Amino acid sequence: MKTIGLIGGMSWESTEAYYRLINTGVKRQLGGFHSARIVLYSVDFAEIESLQMAEKWTELAEILCQAAVNVESAGADFLLICTNTMHRIAEQVEQSVNIPLLHIADATAEALKKRGISKVGLLGTAFTMEQQFYKGRLQDEHQIQVLVPNEFDRKVVHDVIYQELCKGDIKPKSKSAYLDIIERLQADGAEAVILGCTEIGNLVKQLDTPVPLFDTTQIHAEYAIDKALS
Repeated sequence: MKTIGLIGGMSWESTEAYYRLINTGVKRQLGGFHSARIVLYSVDFAEIESLQMAEKWTELAEILCQAAVNVESAGADFLLICTNTMHRIAEQVEQSVNIPLLHIADATAEALKKRGISKVGLLGTAFTMEQQFYKGRLQDEHQIQVLVPNEFDRKVVHDVIYQELCKGDIKPKSKSAYLDIIERLQADGAEAVILGCTEIGNLVKQLDTPVPLFDTTQIHAEYAIDKALS
């Protein structure tokens, strides 16, 4: 079994899900008392969030690159960044170490292609929905068309993430708003919707909507399990 490296804490609520999903998956496949070999470096999200809002990506890259070096030094065979938004600097992080980085958009793209989906809606932070580092990778490298909500809906999605979900606050009103946005994306032609922030899966579940949902936390975790056990 390979050792999985995780850069987490963005937020710790979603990192907790990564840890649980990976260990549960390894136990399911190997049985008995098996659990995953994991090296976790968890950052202080208050510092990260402040730099995100100021769009200081160089400073953010320095923090995550150092975290990656620490994870590699601790014995990880490959690396995951446990958040969608910080894949904005995935290239810099990957270049800072000698171990592979499993990109969350690549994992998601593989899951979409297995289901034959070529046009998908994307929910996430404003950075993820509006910039090209995530949706551009899906479109250019995987030929998957990406739809995002309108400007008003993007603000709703973004604000709920930072003001509620990253604090572990789950509100029925916000869940209802998200489900309405998912319906609008489907009406615009989306065959499925990516939950492109690792906290969204704590708010919206597949049982809540007939629209196929792709939870990136679950997908990324399963991708890591396959790599670790291959």
